[in-house]
Amino acid sequence: MNEKSSLMAPDEEIRLKPRISLFSGCTIIIGVIIGSGIFVSPKGVLLEAGSAGMSLLVWLISGVFAMIGAMCYSELGTLIPKSGGDYVYIYEAFGPLPSFLFLWVALVIINPTSLAIIAITCATYALEPFFSCPIPPSVINIFASCIILILTFINCLDVRMATRTNDFFTVAKLLALSLIVVCGGYWLSLGHVDNLVMPDVAEGTQTKVSSIAMAFYSGVFSFSGFSFLNFVTEELKNPFRNLPRAIYISIPIVTIVYMLVNIAYFSVLSVDEILESDAVAITFADKILGSFGSKILMPLFVSFSCLGSINGLLITCSRMFFSGAKNNQLPEFFSMISINQLTPIPSLIFLGATSIIMLFFGNVFQLINYLSFADTLVFFGSIAGLIKMRLTLSKAQLDARPIKISLLWPILFFSMILFLLILPFFHSDPWELVYGVLLVLSGIPIYAAFVLNKYRPEFFQSAWIQFTHLIQKLFYCVPDLSGSS
Repeated sequence: MNEKSSLMAPDEEIRLKPRISLFSGCTIIIGVIIGSGIFVSPKGVLLEAGSAGMSLLVWLISGVFAMIGAMCYSELGTLIPKSGGDYVYIYEAFGPLPSFLFLWVALVIINPTSLAIIAITCATYALEPFFSCPIPPSVINIFASCIILILTFINCLDVRMATRTNDFFTVAKLLALSLIVVCGGYWLSLGHVDNLVMPDVAEGTQTKVSSIAMAFYSGVFSFSGFSFLNFVTEELKNPFRNLPRAIYISIPIVTIVYMLVNIAYFSVLSVDEILESDAVAITFADKILGSFGSKILMPLFVSFSCLGSINGLLITCSRMFFSGAKNNQLPEFFSMISINQLTPIPSLIFLGATSIIMLFFGNVFQLINYLSFADTLVFFGSIAGLIKMRLTLSKAQLDARPIKISLLWPILFFSMILFLLILPFFHSDPWELVYGVLLVLSGIPIYAAFVLNKYRPEFFQSAWIQFTHLIQKLFYCVPDLSGSS
């Protein structure tokens, strides 16, 4: 799929530079993990858990799951210090086909659809104070497109500007969540503790194993993003030190914040009120802060949170396409870096453009449900790869790795992933998981046709070379010269 057809590069080495600090690394992780979900729909866990007590337990164990996973990814990120995250780890451990299947689904569906969903949520809440009637979908889509365009432009322009933007929105969303926690604490201090003490806290607890597994699904995916700093390892300052530090700082912060926010929700709202709400934070604000909180303050906070998530995803996911092109599994222009900005402009523009297309594609929300299973498969592949490398690498290679964790942790995390993969199939509606598998497998014929098959008709080859040269001239970019990923 990758034809070496680029123009000659300048003599100076053009490559991604380490310009992301420890603080920015933490804000990338926190910014990607904390999106709109904790504000809008934490009822996904409650719906399957059945009670406030079981729901809080699921949130806590989901945070432990993310922490164990993050420990494993800190070793992966220093054992294989390359940008690209899960794609690179699966490629190194299992070869081109499994890694391409992950790349295929991420390229076509997961990343652009995720960005589109968050942009729609952001636009909806940002416009809410200005409309007294339902907001027209066309207005939401146009505003969401503008959001993606602006953040894509910032990411193309300068890595430091992108990370500073991420820093700002991450701090803003943490302040917003702190307000919820403070309001909830104030409510509890007034004696409103009925929903958090026996018997109410345990009323309706679900005991069906498959339902609890689906509750963990919602909880775990609220923590998805704990591995995203691994996508930009090459751009992280002192990655052997700062990658694990950023992970160990960020995941406990997110876990504590999620637990406190959910306690605040349950202190103010009953289980039935949460289940009936389409946006729990808005219902919470309306009850405790009045119309100003629900109509202006909380929509602003949700918008800021979404902006931080979009920016974080643009920073990280564009580097995955970059790594795929360096491994000859995507067109060469994805591996190109701007000579002046030192950013992967073609990858960023492709990701932004496909996300905007998804806004007008139709019901993309259903696609996200189908692909949650595929996301768990990615964890499965990466951690299986870590276990394989731990068992097959030489003693000298293992002794040289900067981060050393006990093999017990990858095995425990792998077992938890198997639980999440297998048990939901026994749920009453497993078809979304089946569709997720089919979408992953749909990449096999694409791999056979465009990666394994090296034949290209002469007219196609000539046109493709001209297109690649056009991309280079248009964005003043060249392929990364630091070697194959």
